[in-house]
Amino acid sequence: MALTELQVKQAKPREKDYKLSDGKGMFLLVAKNGSRYWRLKYRHPVTKKERLLALGVYPEVSLKKARQKRDEARQLLSDGIDPSDHRKAQKADSFAAAANTFEALARGWFATRMGDKSVSHRTRTLRLLERDLFPYLGSRPIADITPPEVLAVLKRIEARGAIETAKRAKQTASMVFRFAIAGGYASNDPAVVVGDQLQPTQTQHFPTITDPTDVGKLLIAIDAYHGTPTVRAALKLSPMLFCRPGELRALEWAEINWENQRIELPAEKMKTRHPHIIPLPRQAVEILRELQPLTGRSRYVFPSPKGASRCMSENAVRTALRNMGYGNEVITPHGFRAMARTLLDEVLNERVEHIEHQLAHTVKDANGRAYNRTKHLDQRVKMMQRWADYLDELRQQANKENVVTVNFNSR
Repeated sequence: MALTELQVKQAKPREKDYKLSDGKGMFLLVAKNGSRYWRLKYRHPVTKKERLLALGVYPEVSLKKARQKRDEARQLLSDGIDPSDHRKAQKADSFAAAANTFEALARGWFATRMGDKSVSHRTRTLRLLERDLFPYLGSRPIADITPPEVLAVLKRIEARGAIETAKRAKQTASMVFRFAIAGGYASNDPAVVVGDQLQPTQTQHFPTITDPTDVGKLLIAIDAYHGTPTVRAALKLSPMLFCRPGELRALEWAEINWENQRIELPAEKMKTRHPHIIPLPRQAVEILRELQPLTGRSRYVFPSPKGASRCMSENAVRTALRNMGYGNEVITPHGFRAMARTLLDEVLNERVEHIEHQLAHTVKDANGRAYNRTKHLDQRVKMMQRWADYLDELRQQANKENVVTVNFNSR
């Protein structure tokens, strides 16, 4: 006899589990803990072995809904299909579909290919994926994504004025698509063909000072700056060493080779992912020796005033320059690199390849291989000392121009 809603609702637990039959193989299993489960008993269409199919839990699945599921399962049986096997196949298809989405493949690419990148690069890339790509492409099967879809996503980024971010998003998406192609999840890269539809990016030039007279005035201003010894030292070393600002402020005492008078930066700290050597002119050694009694117990040469466990803020040198009257429109901490690049080439006539190596730019040999960190090292040592001496000359010339000569014998 078929069950009624009232019977199902009033079914109470007993000392042991028991069943209430609804007909056509379906029954309500009432567990001793009070839970009520819909089940369908049937025989496999081929083996004829008895099997059970779960149809849901009451009251989430009502009597009416349970009967609909029963009838669907019986229809499959009449077609020679086992309903349990059919359900497993559907779940497998759903799982496979989820594994083939853009987000799933992107996260797989990120885990596989980004492990050797810097923390900041990984953070920036993941933020780009989660903010700009996943909301619009994440749930899409990667093989079904078309160039117009990719372009629409990139145009959204452009619309907020983030032209460079749109370009990076295209490059990141393209790497994900190529990763999917290699794994057999896609057959083409729809991002590769949309580049011509994006706005061109403007090359970023960091403001700097390249007139020798003005450089001398800046050096005098740095000498006169009244700040903490740590910031003063970083300010003095910035034009002298012209390394990237992040490489200087995160410099560790363990990375200074005092015997050979040079800084040895490991690959993981470098933008190019290659180790780098910065020869120290005698002026730089003096600055570091004076600072060592103050911060030598810290890991970092330039520790943060908020705690020695971290390095100086990225804005420390920039703020000092601004307080000296040199705003971002005049020079930035990164601008010291352009200053050195220009004057070493145009005034001191140093060889370009020596300058490029010292800037830690990727320089390749005739076979396209990146030179190692010791390439032209002897020449770079001489160049760095010559550069520091030249800065001293500019400082002295600027000091002379600031001196007012008075002739007391004049009438």
